[in-house]
Amino acid sequence: MSEAEQAPASAPEAAAAAVLDALNATDSNGTEALNATAKFVATPEGTALAYGSLMFMALLPIFFGALRSVTCSKSKNASDMPETITGRDAARFPIIASCTLFGLYLFFKVFSQEYINLLLSVYFFGLGVLALSHTMSPLMSRIFPESFPNKQYQLLFTQGSGESKEEIVNYEFDTKNLVCLLISSVVGVWYLLKKHWIANNLFGLAFALNGVELLHLNNVSTGCILLGGLFVYDVFWVFGTNVMVTVAKSFEAPIKLVFPQDLLEKGLEASNFAMLGLGDIVIPGIFIALLLRFDVSLKKNSRTYFYSSFLAYIFGLGLTIFVMHTFKHAQPALLYLVPACVGFPVIVALLKGELTEMFRYEESSPEEEGAKEESSESEKKDQ
Repeated sequence: MSEAEQAPASAPEAAAAAVLDALNATDSNGTEALNATAKFVATPEGTALAYGSLMFMALLPIFFGALRSVTCSKSKNASDMPETITGRDAARFPIIASCTLFGLYLFFKVFSQEYINLLLSVYFFGLGVLALSHTMSPLMSRIFPESFPNKQYQLLFTQGSGESKEEIVNYEFDTKNLVCLLISSVVGVWYLLKKHWIANNLFGLAFALNGVELLHLNNVSTGCILLGGLFVYDVFWVFGTNVMVTVAKSFEAPIKLVFPQDLLEKGLEASNFAMLGLGDIVIPGIFIALLLRFDVSLKKNSRTYFYSSFLAYIFGLGLTIFVMHTFKHAQPALLYLVPACVGFPVIVALLKGELTEMFRYEESSPEEEGAKEESSESEKKDQ
């Protein structure tokens, strides 16, 4: 998390990062203090408002993304199907993240920062529009009246012909989705032209919520492997080198949530930002969402593990802010978030005698669920 950044109004901010590769490169970039060359002393009120707003914004995608992940896990629609992270993926993730981060570092050292960020602007503009549109879709479905002429569409790409025909893309959408896409495009153009921090946060929140909703850990052990690996990754690249800070300064995109510390003095044109990286939201968030789905699988009408891990996240993030503000130094947020988000639910499981059941809980990928259903249907036919 950054305490302050002097951001000129004309500096290109690029447009949006929510895909896995972007999170790999920056999954805790928001935790580095991007030391401004021009010192800015925030008022206690401005600092409290900025940090409080960042914490509130961080909780939104985790809470609602986790709730949506429960519905997403049962979806048959290709556009809503989650991406399942296995133990092997989790073990490789910190290595891939480190290679991506160092690769970006070399890129910014060799090539012009201006041209790289221009290319990223176009790339992430498209991603941001799609992410925000997907985020808004359920809300729009409730807002539009039933009398609204909602036509159905299907985007289908196939390869081959006859019996060998294979589906490559099968995306179903309707008129409401097109309205969401239009609104998201307006936000995207606003961000692309003005690089305003509110537009940045709209994209950032959309990316974070989509990440928590659509990235699913297959079991608790995989979650522990992922969080443990990124714990080491975060500490090493923040405390051990200047690579992450350099990339964070150069990589201008909504891969972080920002809030101005001088909002009370300058209003919406404020330019000294406190910030939080999206990875510090998404990485713990997908683990918290897994625990919510575990709660649902227990069928006890309680959300004990979800609420315990959610409160643990609040505690860990609050501790990160406190330590960073006290020592005026960059802090890897996962250093505090990982022990809290893993430790609290494990303690609860020990007290309830459900630790074994927690670690035995296994989620199947959509493909595996489909195969099970086909096998079940074929067995019924045989009988």
